[in-house]
Amino acid sequence: MNISRYISNKIDGADSGSFTSSVTKIAIISIALGVAVMIVSFAILEGFRNEIQSKIFSFGSHFTISKYDTNNSLEVEPIGGPRLARDLRRFQQVQNIQAFARKTAIIKTREEVMGVALKGIDEKNGLSTMRQNLVAGKFLSFPDSAASNDILLSRKIADKLRLKVGDDALFYFIQNPPRVRKFVVSGIYQTGLDEFDEAYVIGDLRQVQELNNWPDSLVGGVEVILKDFNRLDPSSDHIYENLRYDLKLDKITDQYAQLFDWLQLLNRNVVIFLILIIFVATFNMVATIFIMILERTNMIGVLKAIGATDNQIRSMFFFRGLSLTMRGMLFGNLAGIGLCAIQYYFHPIPLDPENYYMDRVPIFWDLKMIVILNIATFLTSLLAVLIPTYLISRIRPVTAIKFD
Repeated sequence: MNISRYISNKIDGADSGSFTSSVTKIAIISIALGVAVMIVSFAILEGFRNEIQSKIFSFGSHFTISKYDTNNSLEVEPIGGPRLARDLRRFQQVQNIQAFARKTAIIKTREEVMGVALKGIDEKNGLSTMRQNLVAGKFLSFPDSAASNDILLSRKIADKLRLKVGDDALFYFIQNPPRVRKFVVSGIYQTGLDEFDEAYVIGDLRQVQELNNWPDSLVGGVEVILKDFNRLDPSSDHIYENLRYDLKLDKITDQYAQLFDWLQLLNRNVVIFLILIIFVATFNMVATIFIMILERTNMIGVLKAIGATDNQIRSMFFFRGLSLTMRGMLFGNLAGIGLCAIQYYFHPIPLDPENYYMDRVPIFWDLKMIVILNIATFLTSLLAVLIPTYLISRIRPVTAIKFD
């Protein structure tokens, strides 16, 4: 019989012992749990990140450009929209540009009064992603002839004012002279983000221009979407350096710093958590191989006495540990991907939208990240398996073989 096959049979046969068998099962379960938890953790983390960023970007943009003003009001001085848009399109990083203007107002119904900000948009260029937040009615569709009276209300504003789709709402604009406009609720949206839902009403940009007596060429500012959000800082810095001196650039990460800081905090916590998981799985694998070697000290002494080399015996224990690792990773991937699929398609785990900005645990599928997690686990486990096998070289046949 080949010496390697003989050693392998001896190792596998010795696994029938209850203690060693239990340790082996613990090692497999530890690796499986580690891989499953890492896959689920990253899927949920990226789900939160993408869901919240998608809600923010559906309402706004990666950064806004407006007139430099020391006034902190939502209403700003006008700028030339078409000219600025032409200048911004020269930058390769820019994907989309949308003009906007804001106007504060008071909504009055028969029973309630509420202060809001009317955000006028150009329906042709922007907020198409806002459709994902629509919960009732239809999205805005502006005619070419005149300013539209259709508006979008948030669910919170609609509930407070007891308005529904199709209702009329009177908007009182505090200016000189004061003006009143009657708008029609075309649709109701819900982002789950109080920064938007409690303050903004979406309407036609031309309504704000008429209220401010602006020509079509003047807007409150422009919102810019980049091709790659991960390059927000260098791209915005480059664009800002080429802007006119009287313009300012506000990044979305500064405007809603608390949300992005929360995402960063989640990211750091998950990284620490994953390091602890890998450490525990690695420690269990090292302990398992040590126990397997110590339980077979007598056998190793016999095998060395009949001519087996250290490398031959070490390779058998190494491949045995590798087999346990592969089994654990297989079960872990099946469990992790399976749990993610269940949550993704059936949503059994809900969330409180008041605290988490969404009504269910989000899942984001990232095949690249799953592959990286598996490679990291595999390489770490290889090291964990390899280290204890060097104990074999310190075993002497004379001391290891026991005679009855």
